[in-house]
Amino acid sequence: MNSLYRDRRFRFIILANVASAIGSGITMIAIPWLLVTSENGNEVFGYVAICMTIINFVLTPYLGYLIDKISRKKMIVSSKVISLIALAIFSGIGFIGMDYELWHYIVIYMIGSLYYTIFYPTMFALNQELFHKNQFKVLNGTMEVQGQLSSMLAGAIASILLLKWDLHYILLLDVFTYALAVYFFVKIPYLRKPSDRVPSVGSKVTASAAIDFMKSKPGVFLFLLASSLPFIGVMLTNYLFPVYLADVLKVEGNIYGIQGMVYGLGAVLAGIFVPIAARKFEDEKLIAAAMVLFTIALFVMVYLSVGGYLIMMLFIAIGNSGARVARNAFMMERIPNEIIGRVDGLLRAVGLLLRIVLLGLFTGLVSMGQILLCFSILAGLLMVASVYVVVFSRKSVEVGGREVVKV
Repeated sequence: MNSLYRDRRFRFIILANVASAIGSGITMIAIPWLLVTSENGNEVFGYVAICMTIINFVLTPYLGYLIDKISRKKMIVSSKVISLIALAIFSGIGFIGMDYELWHYIVIYMIGSLYYTIFYPTMFALNQELFHKNQFKVLNGTMEVQGQLSSMLAGAIASILLLKWDLHYILLLDVFTYALAVYFFVKIPYLRKPSDRVPSVGSKVTASAAIDFMKSKPGVFLFLLASSLPFIGVMLTNYLFPVYLADVLKVEGNIYGIQGMVYGLGAVLAGIFVPIAARKFEDEKLIAAAMVLFTIALFVMVYLSVGGYLIMMLFIAIGNSGARVARNAFMMERIPNEIIGRVDGLLRAVGLLLRIVLLGLFTGLVSMGQILLCFSILAGLLMVASVYVVVFSRKSVEVGGREVVKV
């Protein structure tokens, strides 16, 4: 663990992520709120979310191929520079005195969504490439803590700025944080290894390499897909929660910012304690426990007042982040780095397809005032996924020092 913290590559990554996460976090809290509080904003936000999910679904397999083929550092830096330029333009619109319209909010949201689609899988593959496998659990836990502390800070700042700042100042802050992140990423010593340029024996340069890999381990594929449901659930609730807060609980925008702070606190706790628990328990069992916690909290929260809602948000964060930290370590230890982008891309593409279907369904239900039914459907799917993950973790056996499943 100490060797990880002494590694300057790791320190630059942390500094870069903190800088960009705070700025982008504030913007991606502000924009959904501005959308849902606009005229017909609930439906518009739902359709925009569906559109972006479809775009991300189409792009994800190709992005996975690029992650395995070209410099991951260049991909991250390029995506940040492009986002920086786009946000600077939209910030300038406000500074020259033009009013922001609905389509401005939509485009800014799309920019943020595309940035996340590129950044997170690329960062995941870069971390696996740069660091040793005995550092993966601490690495993923630390990255979760860093990301969520940044989100907490972003939520705290957003709860104030939404009441006091105009959008163009918020976007300008995002531009400055992205510029700082680019500086730190550029400073990371990095050179693609020869083994990363040339596929290993039996692998292919096309997306079929990921399909072949997962076909050989169908039980593992289903486990990884099922264990991604908390993350998919969080992405869906990024649409549902603002609507629920505005239309059902009828609160102000600062509560949405406080929700981000509470979520960040829970995720930080998960990032700290999951690597510690991993010394005693297998990754599969940690994932199962976290998923059960997430599912129960999501099911209960919509029947509570604002205070109870925020408490359940803490447990949702612990469940989602705990499952993600353990799942990332599970993947890093079992999937070769030269195909990690494509395997991760395949899993993300399937998850995005599910999100497209559910977003379409939920948007229609919300327009009919059936938001509680949306939460019930989501909780039901999570229950099914949790059962499979629990069964998988109980059937796992030790073979050659690595846990597998009898399939």
